[in-house]
Amino acid sequence: MNVNYLYSLLAVIVLGLIAYVGAGVAGFQGLFGIFIPYLAVVIFIAGFINRIMDWAKSPVPFRIPSTCGQQKSLDWIKQNKIDNPSSTFGVIVRMVFEIVLFRSLFRNSRAEIVGERIAYKWVVWLWLFAILFHYSFFAVVIRHLRLFLEPVPVFIKIFEQADGILQVGLPGLFLSGVTLLAAAFFLLLRRILIPKINYISLAADYFPLLLIIGIALTGIMMRYFTKVDVVKIKELTMGLATFHAGIPEGGISGLFYVHLFFVSVLVIYIPFSKLMHMGGVFLSPTRNLANNNRMKRHINPWNPDVKFHTYEEYEDDFREKMIEAGLPVEKE
Repeated sequence: MNVNYLYSLLAVIVLGLIAYVGAGVAGFQGLFGIFIPYLAVVIFIAGFINRIMDWAKSPVPFRIPSTCGQQKSLDWIKQNKIDNPSSTFGVIVRMVFEIVLFRSLFRNSRAEIVGERIAYKWVVWLWLFAILFHYSFFAVVIRHLRLFLEPVPVFIKIFEQADGILQVGLPGLFLSGVTLLAAAFFLLLRRILIPKINYISLAADYFPLLLIIGIALTGIMMRYFTKVDVVKIKELTMGLATFHAGIPEGGISGLFYVHLFFVSVLVIYIPFSKLMHMGGVFLSPTRNLANNNRMKRHINPWNPDVKFHTYEEYEDDFREKMIEAGLPVEKE
């Protein structure tokens, strides 16, 4: 039985307790409210740039795009210009569909043995919850920008109104928070309950999901169930954004520091984890290259020059021995 999710769950619980006790009980609000968030941003920027530069320096001498359609060939054979692009424009279209709509994931299928045959079934749920997860996360990040900007830009206000269009309860319900939590739970349960995925899942696969669930839960608790001083939170975040950081007088609820600490840990974790696909997808040679192997010869740039020994030269060197052995030669 794979119990890696229990280790990850324990790690998230311990992190939450450290932040709650450290900031809410021991009085280390400066550590958890100022120092750690700044440290997280520095590590994220440095780690992100280092990872991208490392990938950018990796040589890709050959065209190795992953394709699912017909390559450009003879004029009378119809090419799939999106799945198997042969031009830069086609690559851009393909990348847009992949990044914005998760096009390859939409065609996800599951193989099953039915009787004596292998059957493939279209599985759309993973694509649906992946879309909900990523766009909900994006919406949550956009909404939280109001805490770091003054005055708040109009587009953020419009975005916030659209996110809370249901107006359920008071304060109004934000759809992004609920869908983020639901999608993260689905992705977590998928890893735990599906035997094949559970078998290959590591603690590093569960940890970010549980951390995001912790962020969503603490955020929902602060908004709908416990009282936090939004004015003081805005004062703290504006101080961080303007590099005039300070802890507001009277302090802030310990739950807020747990939420902030979870966010800081996630930000630190991103450059060293699979979550770096957010930047790596743009540098993936299986996606960002045109498949023009039939139109252009691609030569490995670091191959050393090789002196070839032609057959004519070979025969010149061994002609007499070949004749003695009864082997045919082109020149007598």
